[in-house]
Amino acid sequence: MMNQMSLLQNPKQRKLLFSAGLSWMFDAMDVGMISFVVAALAKEWSLGPEKIGYLTSINSVGMAVGAAAAGILADRFGRKSVLLWTLLIFSIASGLSAFAAGYVMLCVLRFIAGFGLGGELPVASTLVSESMPVKERGRAVVLLESFWALGWILSALIAYFVIPDYGWRIAFAIGAVPALYALYLRKAIDDSPKFAEIMKAPVSLRNRITAVWSAEYRRSTIMLWILWFTVVFSYYGMFLWLPTVMVLKGFSLVKSFEYVLIMTLAQLPGYFTAAYFIEKFGRKFVLVIYLLLTAVSAAWFGNSTTEGMLMAAGICLSFFNLGAWGGMYAYTPELYPTTIRSTGAGLATSFGRIGGIIAPTLVGVMVGNSVAISTIFMLFFVTIIIGALAVLFLGKETKGTELL
Repeated sequence: MMNQMSLLQNPKQRKLLFSAGLSWMFDAMDVGMISFVVAALAKEWSLGPEKIGYLTSINSVGMAVGAAAAGILADRFGRKSVLLWTLLIFSIASGLSAFAAGYVMLCVLRFIAGFGLGGELPVASTLVSESMPVKERGRAVVLLESFWALGWILSALIAYFVIPDYGWRIAFAIGAVPALYALYLRKAIDDSPKFAEIMKAPVSLRNRITAVWSAEYRRSTIMLWILWFTVVFSYYGMFLWLPTVMVLKGFSLVKSFEYVLIMTLAQLPGYFTAAYFIEKFGRKFVLVIYLLLTAVSAAWFGNSTTEGMLMAAGICLSFFNLGAWGGMYAYTPELYPTTIRSTGAGLATSFGRIGGIIAPTLVGVMVGNSVAISTIFMLFFVTIIIGALAVLFLGKETKGTELL
């Protein structure tokens, strides 16, 4: 990672990438924590698969609302201020989740946390994309996304070492730590120079939304909405259920946490290879290839019959799926001009989060109705293929192009 980051010659740019990356890491830690907490809650609160699905989906409902709201606000009030507010919202709500007295209260708090989480991600990627030189822009955003893996690894470590001995409430309490980090970010980062330019002549919300769907950008918008929906649907359907799926396959709760931690470590090389290829072969290459291999890995994981096959398939799933995420975050802001960039990215992300709402609930219903794990993962196989085809036939290459 350090070799990749050293490619950024400007110390200010490196500082921005690292600072925004840490906020991204805390985001991922909170999302990852849910997947481990629900496995523990299922036993403590006697929750069935449907209720587990609703709990993970309510987080995505908040993320969908937050992504649209933050994207729109960031084009009006700046990337930095919206980034800070979203970071505060999700960390405070996460900390308060530790005191949830019941299922309904926890769902409400997870919605609020999701609002902050969903809002931060497209704003942070837009800020980094606008602040980097053209030859490093794609790589920088993929490296930003790589902090997501660090957050998941952190959540897996907390789940493995904390939840079994101290309970899930302590895990949520740790999620309040990013609120302190927001105080540092307030002075550590600046808004992008490009946003300063559009502030001289701000565009109204109505005109921004109209522009996103204008003839010039409609094809890109349709492609992005399909891409985001299919990737988010498959990711949240598969990864939020991984610890629970491992338990369903006969492993103990602690053992399932251990295996998921190992699979999560594979995300890092997935990001780093994508960061290399995205500037060498382009955005479409990375997205199509990594998505196709994610689909193959999903089918393999669902049909695995031995412990070794399950681990190998899970590692490949993590490697290729998260590499594709990095490519998607790098690609999205490049398809719109600065005046509507955050709005376009936020709306695409928000539509994608609908997939994150549907998938965990759908998996919960399917598991509750004794649908085979292999059948569930074939659903993800087909979904991911659709996303890859959308990029292949509707997407345009943005490698080496200057942002407008």
